Amino acid sequence: MTEQGRWAGRNPDKDMIRHEIWHGLEHDGVAVGPAWSMIPNFVGADVAAWRLAQTEEWQRAKTVKTNPDAPQIPIRIRALYQGKLVFAPVPYLTREFPYLRLDPERLKENGISFELAATAQGFMEHGERIGFEDVAPLDFCVVGSVAVTRAGGRTGKGAGFADLETAIFRELGIVTATTPMATTVHSSQLVDDTRVPMQAHDSPLDFVATETELIRTGNRAPRPMGVDWDRVQPDQFENIPFLAELRDRMLKRRQSA
Repeated sequence: MTEQGRWAGRNPDKDMIRHEIWHGLEHDGVAVGPAWSMIPNFVGADVAAWRLAQTEEWQRAKTVKTNPDAPQIPIRIRALYQGKLVFAPVPYLTREFPYLRLDPERLKENGISFELAATAQGFMEHGERIGFEDVAPLDFCVVGSVAVTRAGGRTGKGAGFADLETAIFRELGIVTATTPMATTVHSSQLVDDTRVPMQAHDSPLDFVATETELIRTGNRAPRPMGVDWDRVQPDQFENIPFLAELRDRMLKRRQSA
């Protein structure tokens, strides 16, 4: 891992933003653990999760998807205690099974604490292994972010996993144009709207929760409703075992539709 980030080079402007955020979080003592090349954990992540959980959209949700990273542990714990089914991807999608399902009732029956199950190690050990097509229709999606804007723009750590899985879910009908998209970040991860412009393949955020406020972005930009396979990077096909097979299945679905 270098100071430029593990996935540096795809977008120099976003690389610069990530560099600034990672450096600032560590320099200011806001990062919890290392920040570089990661969705950084931060002081106040539990408060940001609380703010997000106050929304009507969250409270109505029965099925929730979150990223597997440490700053979203508090929101996964809240979801489980509130009886929600939680779906999380395998970190970096590098296994033969891409997703895991956490059922709070099943966890209780097996004597597994929600606090343990909400960690990356916990859901890898105690989650039910499933494929993309086995994920239930989602009522609420939480993604990890390195930098975000008040207009709903975001950038992750540069690997493109979140955008790819969201596009797959949209094409499968698991995520719709009205499914809320949210993130939790430290307030110092907010950047000017012009620094993370929205592109056609991006899914804008509806909510940004920080340790100090909840932002409703009001972004009504069209949501991409499928995967642009031409934009998928060669290294993603190399590093994600099931991706080429999934692409072939989804392209056949398009042809037969």
